[in-house]
Parts: sequence; C-alpha cells; structure tokens
Amino acid sequence: MPSLILVIEDEPGIVDFLERGLRAHGFEVISALDGVTGTERALSEDVDLVVLDMLLPRRAGLEVLGLLSAAKPGLPVIVLTARGGVEDRIGGLDAGAVDYLVKPFSLGELAARVRAQLRVAMQTPATAVRAGQIEVDLLTREVRFAGEPVRLSTTEFELLVYMLNHRGRVLTREQILRAVWGYDHDPGTNVVDVYVGYLRRKLRSDERPAPIATVRSVGYRLEDAG
Repeated sequence: MPSLILVIEDEPGIVDFLERGLRAHGFEVISALDGVTGTERALSEDVDLVVLDMLLPRRAGLEVLGLLSAAKPGLPVIVLTARGGVEDRIGGLDAGAVDYLVKPFSLGELAARVRAQLRVAMQTPATAVRAGQIEVDLLTREVRFAGEPVRLSTTEFELLVYMLNHRGRVLTREQILRAVWGYDHDPGTNVVDVYVGYLRRKLRSDERPAPIATVRSVGYRLEDAG
C-alpha cells in the first residue's frame, strides 16, 4: 500500500503541484489549506508523513508542529518555507520537524527526502498508538480516551494494543486468544468476550459507546472513534 502524505499548504497552486508530483512518485496524497484543518487531518487520519508550510492561516506552522509532536511524536514532518535563514531552520527543527526545504525547491529532491524519512520511520519502533479518541503511550503504558486517563490491567492493555494495531479489521476470538493469552483454540473459554466487555466499559462516554463492534459468529473489530 502506498504511503499516505498530508500536504498542509495555503497556496492552491503549490498544493496542486505537490499533489500531482508526489502521486507521480508513487505516494497517496491528501491536503489541507490552513493550520487548523491540517492539524485535524494529521491527528484523525492514518498519515505516514506531513509536508508542512510554515506560513499558514488560522494556525501557524510552528504551532502545528508543536501539536503534532505532542500527539504523534513518531509522525515525520518536513517543513517547506520561503524563509531560509539559519534561525528559521533551527526553529523548525527544534519544534519537531525532521527536515527542512526552502522554496523554491525541486520536487525530485522533496520526493527523495520523503522516501528517506519514511525509511527512518519504518526502522524506528513506535512509542505511541492512536485511533480516534484512544491514545496509548507504549513506553509509559498510559491510556487516554477522549482526553481522560483510563486505568487498564496488564491484560486489558495488551488486548487494546493488539486491537489498535489491527484496527478496522475483524479479529476472530481465536486470533485474539492466541495473540494476547498465547492459547491455541479453546472452544470452552469465554475469556476474550469477558475482557472485551471490560474494555467496552472503560472506553465509552455519555455521548458515545465504546468503539468495539461485535461481528456476529466471528469476533470483534476496533473502529476509529472520531
């Protein structure tokens, strides 16, 4: 599956140029024309890399960088800017950018830098997983739902991470049992259903149910809860 690139740039002509050029290099591309929309798309969609202009309406590029670094620390961001001064480059890199290109730039060079950063990202173990309103820090084992902390047992945590890593896919009870508990098929146990019930109670709010769907006669599917 091609990598998904998000372009956050307020000049429609540049956006069109980047979309067509990056697609020609084999990437999937989505875009946003301002900092607020760009932040929302970066946090809600499963993007692999962001190409970010620094001079944006509604939310400045540096603020976007800070928000993305806090919420998705493993998401690489390549900054595009008309400002090529040393202090500007240092500011962008310190705020969380992984690379920096000054306009005007070569599309071939941008594509090469995108490929290089995607290779680095693939070799770097993820430290956080996010889907919709669920956020999991794999290092501290902290979990948040809709911004609120959620206390999980060790088994509940392992079950949630497994489902997050396979979100959107239907998982059979046998697959979950083998991955989380290390059991082979055991038709007599209902431990998967019990622990899914535990997770559902902890991952719901007054406004919406937990984002875990039951697939009749098969198993469960974790959905992206926006």
